[in-house]
Amino acid sequence: MDRLYRFSPIKTKAELLKAIEHINYGCYALCKNSLGKILPASGNIGVFCHYDDEYERLLKFQKELTNLPQNPTQKYLPLKKPIIIPGLGGIPETLYTHLYIRKPDPYRSHVGDTDFEMSVKDYEELKEKIADGKIKGARNPSHPTHDMVELFDPDSDVLGYISDHQLL
Repeated sequence: MDRLYRFSPIKTKAELLKAIEHINYGCYALCKNSLGKILPASGNIGVFCHYDDEYERLLKFQKELTNLPQNPTQKYLPLKKPIIIPGLGGIPETLYTHLYIRKPDPYRSHVGDTDFEMSVKDYEELKEKIADGKIKGARNPSHPTHDMVELFDPDSDVLGYISDHQLL
């Protein structure tokens, strides 16, 4: 049977870590392809579920891997032990300190996302270039609580986000 989604349904912690590794490398590729350079990752990584039972299972894994935050509405939970993804082909070694498990969304087939950081000045310049249509694979999505830039590619199953602050 062919799987509709590359990793889903994720059934084990080992499969979860493989998906996280895929998200990491894919998001760095989006960043490099759109901006021509690599930005520093903020330490947040999100894994997107596609099935209700997968979501319940990944929430259990998340509880094992993370500490309960002081703020119960916090999206990204702090990992007990950071996840370190080794560098590869110009992509730096990356340390993830926070994990998010997203509920199934029938309109999103992506594996997950990661966030990148940029200085306020560079971020404002980037948004202007995007508005002028000068950056391929980047857009300013309207988000109710965050000002951010989304990195995307129709041939990619991950999303990257850029902000001038941490999106915790």
